[in-house]
Amino acid sequence: MRRQQLSRDRLIELLDEASRCRVAVLGDAMLDVYLRGDVERISPEAPVPVVRVREKRHALGGAGNVAQNVRAVGAACDLIAAIGDDVAGRQLCSMLEAIGAPVASLVTVDRPTTTKTRIVARSQQVVRVDEEEDGDLSGVEVDRLLTAIHRAVGDASALVIEDYNKGVLVPRVIEAAMQAARARRIPIVVDPKYRNFFLYRGATVFKPNRRELEAALGAAVDLEHPEALPATFERLGVDNLLLTLGERGMALVSAGGGIARVPTAAREVYDVVGAGDTVTAYLALVLGAGGSAIEAAIVANYAAGVEVGKLGAATVSAAEVIDAFDAHVLAPAVPSI
Repeated sequence: MRRQQLSRDRLIELLDEASRCRVAVLGDAMLDVYLRGDVERISPEAPVPVVRVREKRHALGGAGNVAQNVRAVGAACDLIAAIGDDVAGRQLCSMLEAIGAPVASLVTVDRPTTTKTRIVARSQQVVRVDEEEDGDLSGVEVDRLLTAIHRAVGDASALVIEDYNKGVLVPRVIEAAMQAARARRIPIVVDPKYRNFFLYRGATVFKPNRRELEAALGAAVDLEHPEALPATFERLGVDNLLLTLGERGMALVSAGGGIARVPTAAREVYDVVGAGDTVTAYLALVLGAGGSAIEAAIVANYAAGVEVGKLGAATVSAAEVIDAFDAHVLAPAVPSI
């Protein structure tokens, strides 16, 4: 398994070109709500902590977080997603408009906007409350999504498909998006979930984590013996498989059977929420800028290292990625044991 490197000049070149890209992001958008406060007593009604809320904050989640990471680099982004006709949906639209992302491709459907509320005390998550309906969309709602897909992909530099199993990415939607992107020969980055795991043939980079891939295949994935991987690629039908491995970084597996190792660039892990969305956004940006799959994985890895040092789903700018690169390159080597 080989390790790859990237020069600083090439990193800056890719990020500069990425800022001029337009990325179409298709998938499940969510509104994240953070309630932060203090715990000073246990409830007399049940053995649970009482959190006195001191701060309430909203953030874009899911495909919305991918979109805001694209915008953080300066690139244009068109988010294709479903929202409800409710307060959360209007809040999500307002937040997208505030970062300069159009809302014309958002489809209003007859269900609530997916909302995740995290209650945090002393920098620890106490509980998460999910408000959602995740059945598959159908009928006219899918037709409206297809119209939005063709409009958005028509002038995009790259396509992201971000699946959280909330009902947007039904087979008709996936097939239409993949066909539209392939017809324009633009890169396709897929962050899959279990329901439609094998519907992404032709993806440029397919990015499950190792647990998701093993669950879908029904077998363990042995990265130390790449001779077993061709059968996996035949089944998936993708160009590159990017496995996220937590503290072990990433492994990029190509259709030819080669494996490139990308060690983690994280200096301090504070909160892993949203890190996968950041990786997905940077993969699409670098590929859209003309970078190779391994270059995209390396840049995305630096971006993830920055993101996990922040609380909640957060954006990572190009300047922060360059700073992370500099810190990593200039850091003293740690002797091996």
